[in-house]
Amino acid sequence: MSATSTAETPAFVAATKGGRITDFVDQRVGGSGMLREFGRKVFPDHWSFMFGEVALYSFVILLMSGTFLTFFFDPSMAETHYDGSYTPLQNVEMSVAYSTSLDISFDIRGGLFMRQVHHWSALLFVASVSVHMLRVFFTGAFRKPRELNWVVGGVLLILSMAAGFTGYSLPDDLLSGNGLRIIDGVVKSIPVVGTWISFYLFGGEFPGTMIIGRLYMLHILLVPALILLMIVMHLFMVVVHKHTQYPGPGRNDGNVVGYPLGPVYAAKAGGFFFIVFGVIALMAAFFTINPIWNYGPYDPSPVSAGTQPDWYIGWVDGALRLMPGTFGNWHVEQVWFDHVFAFNVLLPALVPAGLVFTVLFTYPWIERWITKDNREHHVLDRPRNAPTRTAIGMAGFTFYCVMWAAASSDLIATHFSVSLNDVTYWLRALFFVGPVIAFVVTKRIALALQRKDREIALHGRETGRIVRLPHGEFIEVHAPLDEYKRYKLVGFESPAPLPAEPNENGVVDSKEKRRALLSRWFFEDRVAPATPAELEAAHGHGHAAVESSESQKTLSH
Repeated sequence: MSATSTAETPAFVAATKGGRITDFVDQRVGGSGMLREFGRKVFPDHWSFMFGEVALYSFVILLMSGTFLTFFFDPSMAETHYDGSYTPLQNVEMSVAYSTSLDISFDIRGGLFMRQVHHWSALLFVASVSVHMLRVFFTGAFRKPRELNWVVGGVLLILSMAAGFTGYSLPDDLLSGNGLRIIDGVVKSIPVVGTWISFYLFGGEFPGTMIIGRLYMLHILLVPALILLMIVMHLFMVVVHKHTQYPGPGRNDGNVVGYPLGPVYAAKAGGFFFIVFGVIALMAAFFTINPIWNYGPYDPSPVSAGTQPDWYIGWVDGALRLMPGTFGNWHVEQVWFDHVFAFNVLLPALVPAGLVFTVLFTYPWIERWITKDNREHHVLDRPRNAPTRTAIGMAGFTFYCVMWAAASSDLIATHFSVSLNDVTYWLRALFFVGPVIAFVVTKRIALALQRKDREIALHGRETGRIVRLPHGEFIEVHAPLDEYKRYKLVGFESPAPLPAEPNENGVVDSKEKRRALLSRWFFEDRVAPATPAELEAAHGHGHAAVESSESQKTLSH
């Protein structure tokens, strides 16, 4: 064999300059294979999947608008006197952070519009992440193999709230300062070390001189970087796992029915991005949000009434308002060992949030333990077909809504001319009773909808037409369903309670007894879907001929 080698003729030569550049890059990084595989990724087409896209697109808009704002915002808490265009605040002493926020609003061309784009997209980002998580929960999309992706979504939800709060506090106006004052109180309620943590965080006694600069670094660096990391992890796991899909003919855990990413889904997603961008731009142009010039600079001496944080943080403020100062003769705030233990602040600030997020992060494993279901699930549940899970979700949602409403207890009292104490007492009762009522009502509704689905699958849909048979009997004409609609009503699982099973030693331990008890609670109330035998018997009933002939008459008219 010769020591010299002959250069191989390339198999492909691009005809255009752009093609040659692309081919050059591809031969060195090998991206075409990954793009080809990713382009064949199939995505099902359902409107509820758009919530995740809205979250992604609103975050992109957040990054772009936030980059614009960073060019002009100075996060300094140094004192200055305002000399900008807004006359009512001329020569008022304020921080540089608040002064530059006013300059962005009144003196930078397009600054107020970009501020409002940033704020509206932040609200939309948190809302879309929240609704996306609710959709995943109610449809059972968190089940194997997506438990870790559910955890990533929960972390994203917390980070979105952190991003919103840190950004909301940056203007250093009166409203955002009141929010920071609440955080200072919560931090100081931590036994023993709370005062030291507050002193370090704020750079001295509240409000200190450092908090705005530190929140600014968190808001533009750490929190967005973590959000980007979580988004990348989330999308990576979406690609690795098959995409979930709603039940229907031809759909099962072994396939995905939908459109490929390229070019169909990519074109639709690109158009949807501009729709989201346009809606946010319209909202920013026509609806004022966070008019910081109305509040003035932060002054820790007055406490303004009628102030609430943004809705995603308001539920924590509501929990603080609901907490009583005493239980009978026992005061919640105690002095032990010469230290003040402010449980009236610490408990409502940490316990409800801790309870919500603990259940959120652990629920996939809790349900898997109760059901002993270790199968992979790629087909989603209709919420009505998982009544207990749906009821749990609505109970948690009601728990949140009660605290959220409590954050506006003073506005409820003033707007409806009722006693503030009465509003508080009613909300305290709903804090405990509301989730129970929501659970019972939701489960009853889900079971009723299942029974209605079963009846429709067996007898067809009601037409409202009454006919008289030759022998004198009056019946209502039912129109038969097509196969797709019938499959939607009967194509689901309805597990029965799983009794306690002995372990390898033949002993039913206490843990297994508890699991069996929860399984009975989870599945005892159930409506089994119509079986093929029941469908055949129902459709072969004597009225079937009447149903068929009457439906044909209706069509012929």
